[in-house]
Amino acid sequence: MTAIHRLGLGLAALGRPAYINVGRLQELPPGRTVEQMREATWNVLDVAYGAGIRWVDAARSYGRAEEFLGGWISARDPAEMTVSSKWGYTYVGGWKADTPVHEVKEHTLDRFRVQYAETHDLLGEHLSVYQVHSLTDESPLFQDVALQEAMAELTAEGVRVGFSTSGPRQAETIRRALALEVSGQKLFSTVQSTWNILETSAEDALQEAHEAGLHVLLKEVLANGRLAVEPPGEVRELASKKDVRPDALALAVALSRPWAGTVLIGAVSPAQLEANLAATKVTLDGGDLELLDGLSLPPDRYWAERSALPWT
Repeated sequence: MTAIHRLGLGLAALGRPAYINVGRLQELPPGRTVEQMREATWNVLDVAYGAGIRWVDAARSYGRAEEFLGGWISARDPAEMTVSSKWGYTYVGGWKADTPVHEVKEHTLDRFRVQYAETHDLLGEHLSVYQVHSLTDESPLFQDVALQEAMAELTAEGVRVGFSTSGPRQAETIRRALALEVSGQKLFSTVQSTWNILETSAEDALQEAHEAGLHVLLKEVLANGRLAVEPPGEVRELASKKDVRPDALALAVALSRPWAGTVLIGAVSPAQLEANLAATKVTLDGGDLELLDGLSLPPDRYWAERSALPWT
């Protein structure tokens, strides 16, 4: 598989007016109305598809991301697309950038049933993968057999079941989720986790997931824009040496992990996306990777800094 075909597009920063990504606002219309964000989403999807990207990831909590994506699919009728989405968070922002609460988490059977029906209404037969959103090792899902059985039923509809992770205990969550079975079959076939130059704590667990047959997706590879806008000096210097921007270098490092099946890009404009795509032409040697390996932060510190990022 070529590098471009290992890239996917995530819609977290496009489906709603506010998000935590650094460097996002400058690329979007000032009003960020529903129609403006729909147009922005379609523009990025057009460029991504034209470049060869064939995986798009959304979620119920990404505002109108599923609606925007479903409309684009209906209008463009793209071939060979993999569409993944997530359930477990509900968007409650009311399309306001300054609302105090943007999303509410609930991993229950009722929430799964309601949100799967909503996702199916918007994406229909195009949905390929349905994931638990931000599973943690404290989630009630691990004890809820009825919920596990309901999720497993999706495979009969041709939908793969996956999970995403977040927080400083991603590795523990991944390993615990790998052990879940329903009727003697593994429940999950995909895992989506945060991995980037600053947060590598889930690497061994993700490699184990890959070896167990799961498709591994990497998210937040630019650390919510921090590696693009305010990267460590080592990243900036190596990017300059490679004649690319820091965002492309950070993505290239993710692509260097052979166990990563799909690396998600969170671009919100064609210009951002095209800059990101330079990652596919970056060659990294062992010395480059060793230099960058030393930049990883303790997970607790990384996630505390992420939690402090404002919604704008």
